[in-house]
Amino acid sequence: MEDYSESLIETLLKKVKEYPRFSSGEIEKFCWMAVHEHKHGVLPSEYDIREIDEDLYLQLLQEFKSNI
Repeated sequence: MEDYSESLIETLLKKVKEYPRFSSGEIEKFCWMAVHEHKHGVLPSEYDIREIDEDLYLQLLQEFKSNI
């Protein structure tokens, strides 16, 4: 698993919390959205199947859960 900079993780954590209708009950969805936006430059559309950086997603999700 690749290790990402703390500043990138912190930036994405902040972005997750600022999404409209953010819900801590759906952190997987919002973390996925942030990683998708980071990789592709846009939020995913309803049926977007483009790949994301799964290592980054898992690290972001782990960091988010440890900060709750």
